[in-house]
Amino acid sequence: MNIRNIAIIAHVDHGKTTLVDSLLKQSENFKLKFD
Repeated sequence: MNIRNIAIIAHVDHGKTTLVDSLLKQSENFKLKFD
């Protein structure tokens, strides 16, 4: 998880907010499936 968080932060630094949003939505769906 730490590696993913770092990757997301790096994307934010590069201004790729849309990519981060899509990744966050995917991770939310992942959590819902496994909860």
